[in-house]
Amino acid sequence: MAEELAGPLGDRVVGVFSGVRPHVPVEVAGAARESAGRLGADCLLCVGGGSTSGTAKAVALESGLPIVAVPTTYAGSEMTPVWGMTEAQRKTTGSSPDVLPKVVVYDPELTFSLPPSITGPSAINAMAHCVEAFYAPGANPITSLVAEEGVRALARGIPVAVRSPEDLDGRSETLYGAYLAGAAFAVAGSGLHHKICHVLGGAYDLPHADTHTIILPHVVAFNEPAVPQAMGRVARALGGARDDAANGTTDDGGAAAGIFDLIEGIGAPTALEDVGMREEDLDEAVSLVLETVPEDNPRPVNEEDIRAILEGAYSGRRPATVSRRRA
Repeated sequence: MAEELAGPLGDRVVGVFSGVRPHVPVEVAGAARESAGRLGADCLLCVGGGSTSGTAKAVALESGLPIVAVPTTYAGSEMTPVWGMTEAQRKTTGSSPDVLPKVVVYDPELTFSLPPSITGPSAINAMAHCVEAFYAPGANPITSLVAEEGVRALARGIPVAVRSPEDLDGRSETLYGAYLAGAAFAVAGSGLHHKICHVLGGAYDLPHADTHTIILPHVVAFNEPAVPQAMGRVARALGGARDDAANGTTDDGGAAAGIFDLIEGIGAPTALEDVGMREEDLDEAVSLVLETVPEDNPRPVNEEDIRAILEGAYSGRRPATVSRRRA
């Protein structure tokens, strides 16, 4: 697709870098920087998903070159100043205004060719941005409103986009939700869910969107009792929930269950063992995640909690909201 879009631009395009890989390995970032420097590029046009945006950000981080992003998935990276690179099976992330794209072009027709197996998880990745925007360190009433509308749009759009890939309304609604997700995430920041996914992706080379999809309902189930009002809004935005201001619960089991049922309903993966995670790596994964647990998570997190989250995600069982054992 990049070659196709570059054609009409003629000699304005000095070259195409096609060596993008998931999780932006440092050697790929280095190769992309070398290519941009050698060709004398004065702008980076990135066409693709989160890995493509991430590679462009790795170049911009050191070169300061402006980015024009044309997303073809729902990852939302184009809306955030967050960058990430992987070295020696460890993913490092950071934030810099230098990597925030100067221009973003959203065209839902460019997502028509995205197969259902990628559409669903990519859009649930966006859902994760929305969910954590309710309680991440930079969360505020505005990010919550944006995130809530993002959940609502994604819940409407995802099933249609998966079922009918060339349905313009479904694709547009999903892309709109992804934009809102990225905008909310850019301000609010990330939380426990994203930390876990970055560890698993970097250490075990798991597919990024699939990992987000599998982990999300289990982290929500853990945090839900500590932020019942916020997760009640998520549950209602998902649809079919009753308003229970006392505890944020819903007829169908709350936000965690609603997210899991959406994932299962579109045929997206629900178990880490199905995307390459080995059971014998769970102990190591627990230790690695513990090193990154955010201090400001809505409820305290210990080794037992991380193990329960990962074991639930490994098996793919439908999560039950975890009781609030500690203040």
